[in-house]
Amino acid sequence: MSKRDHLKRLPPEHYRGLAMVHWSLTIRERKTGWLAVPFFYRFRELLAHTCFRYGIACPMFCLMPDHFHMLWVGLFNGSDQLLAMKHFRKSVNESLKRIKFDLQDQAYDHVLTESERSEDSFREVCDYIARNPERAGLVPVDEYAKYPYTGVVVPGYPQLRPFEASFWDEFDRTVSYLRKEGLLRFEMGSGSC
Repeated sequence: MSKRDHLKRLPPEHYRGLAMVHWSLTIRERKTGWLAVPFFYRFRELLAHTCFRYGIACPMFCLMPDHFHMLWVGLFNGSDQLLAMKHFRKSVNESLKRIKFDLQDQAYDHVLTESERSEDSFREVCDYIARNPERAGLVPVDEYAKYPYTGVVVPGYPQLRPFEASFWDEFDRTVSYLRKEGLLRFEMGSGSC
């Protein structure tokens, strides 16, 4: 068996708390044929569960024919994107293997630096992710918003749409609320939890 090369990662603390990380995952041997509407919905489901379980928001993801990109944002001091990615990769690989595909051994990541976390730079990373289909020639220039495999996942907020005019205001308000109030809300006296 050949020895596998692993990408070097930053120390674990760079992936914890309110970290912002651009993740890129590639299908083994860059095979195509796995990307279809049913898998897109399975992907969103797995991503939503991962985001909820590990306290992460994903303001932009884009599935391409042989790879996909996601920007993850930690919501809480206890968020851990390395643990979240381990869980997510395992879940996605289980689904991919059912259709005879799997992911390459390791995800590529770029932890956003302090300057990249500014509002403008952060949105540029999201724009870069969203424009992947345009750069690949899958959609005409400036029609990337019509690409069917791009989206956003914020736990508990399925109504967010990344290309609507109000998206960034809604996203910022939602993340601010989640960071302050948490993911769960229990109404006293409602009789249910």
